[in-house]
Amino acid sequence: QVQLAESGGGLVQPGGSLRLSCAATPSGSILGFRSMGWYRQAPGKQRELVATITSGGSTNYADSVKGRFTISRDNAKNTVDLQMNSLKPEDTAVYYCNAVLIALFTYNYWGQGTQVTVSD
Repeated sequence: QVQLAESGGGLVQPGGSLRLSCAATPSGSILGFRSMGWYRQAPGKQRELVATITSGGSTNYADSVKGRFTISRDNAKNTVDLQMNSLKPEDTAVYYCNAVLIALFTYNYWGQGTQVTVSD
């Protein structure tokens, strides 16, 4: 059973940085994912894509985070990270890790989420 666990959220001032990490189990599982990514959901809003990275290393970012956020994966550690710089109050949300596995069907896995709050 695939499980995703996020860490690294917290409270940061505008202009600051945070690094989120998503650890997948079982070990080695991220090698089988077609893509992994980060989504976020702010209060009263729908969940939205932040960034994704494919098994081949191709990345995709929401326009609102381009140039500020960087997604990366470490196959040896079985993790996918999101480096967030120049954070803004509008980045405040619960951030979720996602993994897509394509076999006979398409499977979407989600973590429990980690809170990011950008405020003075």
